[in-house]
Amino acid sequence: MTTQPPTDACDLLCLDLPVAEALRARMPDLPRAEPAAAAAKALADPTRLTVAAVLAEGGELCVCDLAWVTGYAQNLVSHHLRNLRTAGLAASRRQGRLVIYALTERGRQLVQAVLGSPLATTERN
Repeated sequence: MTTQPPTDACDLLCLDLPVAEALRARMPDLPRAEPAAAAAKALADPTRLTVAAVLAEGGELCVCDLAWVTGYAQNLVSHHLRNLRTAGLAASRRQGRLVIYALTERGRQLVQAVLGSPLATTERN
């Protein structure tokens, strides 16, 4: 006797039409789903998520500070900050010769949703 692996599909067609139609009516349309997917994708990179987590905890930081805190090269941090800004998750402003970055409200909310708390705390002995 061979056991078949479970499939992810129903063996029987069953449809709760009122529930299904109500959900279909509230389903996000493509113009709303595309930017949301792009924002989620922006945090899918571990380096970018780390940079965003530090920004969530630190508020406004310049690229130099972010590079030092994360341990990544400045050009790498700048690259990831550009991606976060393009996705609408971070904003920048110039202060003299410095460029200061901060997460947008949407960025803070997404980092919170993904990580729970921006920076993980580890117990040290």
